[in-house]
Amino acid sequence: MFVTWRLADSIPKAKLDQWNEQREIWLSLHPQPWDEATDIEFNERFGKEVDDLLDQGYGSCLLRKKANAEIVAAALRHFDGERYRLCEFVIMPNHVHVLFAPSAEHKLADIMHSWKRHTARLINLHMGKSGSLWQPDYWDRLIRSQRHYDWVKNYIANNPAKLREGDFLLWSAAL
Repeated sequence: MFVTWRLADSIPKAKLDQWNEQREIWLSLHPQPWDEATDIEFNERFGKEVDDLLDQGYGSCLLRKKANAEIVAAALRHFDGERYRLCEFVIMPNHVHVLFAPSAEHKLADIMHSWKRHTARLINLHMGKSGSLWQPDYWDRLIRSQRHYDWVKNYIANNPAKLREGDFLLWSAAL
């Protein structure tokens, strides 16, 4: 499983509204169920757009701070080998990418809720803030082949090349 989630302020509202409008139009023209090619087209078009927006470094970029990034990394590692098998992750200034395999008895939504709730509480405490930290949703992709797995692993490894000078990086090749 490949997931990306982001800070609540990581994409300006006007840009996100435009992305959502284009996505809704595309979805109305491509009713599900999709064949593999349509699924790939959707994810390449709309996933890449969000990734490009995230890599522009909008928002507070609280994960730029080492202590905050380490909170996220510790949460990811906490149940590794129990609820999931962690493969790779990278913590960027305003978003997180994780490649992992959930165990059969743990649902993706529960794992995501746990990561986001725990890290939000600790980061807000550390920053002396309260309220929403993460965007409520997340982007997930089921890994369908070895080729797809290798592509995602490479994407995560290369994502730090998009960092700005002075950004803190926390990247892990868990395997």
